[in-house]
Amino acid sequence: MTENIYPLTWQKEDFHIKVFCSIPNIATGILIQASENYFIVDPGDGILRDLNTEIGTKNILNVSDIFISHGHHDHVGGVWTLLTYMRVMQKITPLTLHFPKGCKEIISIHNAFEQVYANSIPYKIILNEIPNSDEFKSRQGLLIKPFPVIHKEILIDGVTKQQVPAIGFTFEHKGKKICYGGDTSYCIELENAARGCDLAVIEAGHDTHKKGPDDMHMTLSEAKKIGESAKEYFLVHVPE
Repeated sequence: MTENIYPLTWQKEDFHIKVFCSIPNIATGILIQASENYFIVDPGDGILRDLNTEIGTKNILNVSDIFISHGHHDHVGGVWTLLTYMRVMQKITPLTLHFPKGCKEIISIHNAFEQVYANSIPYKIILNEIPNSDEFKSRQGLLIKPFPVIHKEILIDGVTKQQVPAIGFTFEHKGKKICYGGDTSYCIELENAARGCDLAVIEAGHDTHKKGPDDMHMTLSEAKKIGESAKEYFLVHVPE
């Protein structure tokens, strides 16, 4: 188990994950490599800088899939930057954005991008708005299973909480499996998804200064309980 010392890296044969950072209200950024293929997960602010240093322009342009757990700014702040960079650097292969059904942020970013650069986008952008927990494969053969999680936000009155469209993912490659829960409070869906995985990446973003349960994030003890059901685990999104 490793917690909150970034970057976090894990590798089994040709399956690799690097969590550049996962800092509440600031940024998350994750890169997965399966064989020679790269996948981006929750591209928050700074993701382009990290990817450029880690894999370089050629590999960035070959990225086929971006996976988004939910639309909060610290998880999607780098989406516009990536789309624009791929346009400027003349990406030609398709890019699929995977995100939970009802995630208005990704739809809005995509629509604005298409409107601003309508005549100068050299690659196709495919939107995969995920409505359920059905497994699917990327074009490169990575097996993905989304699952619902519980993540709420506080409305403008400062009291009322509302569920946001939010999902976690398991990623499977050659029999090895990574579970990424995204932002969530404790839920049975994440518990089931993480159990037995080779690696679980689990958030522990509950503010321990607040009393009572939190239906937005997990406490350290809740996160560890789920993490310990996997073979290895990282704790991320821990308040600094």
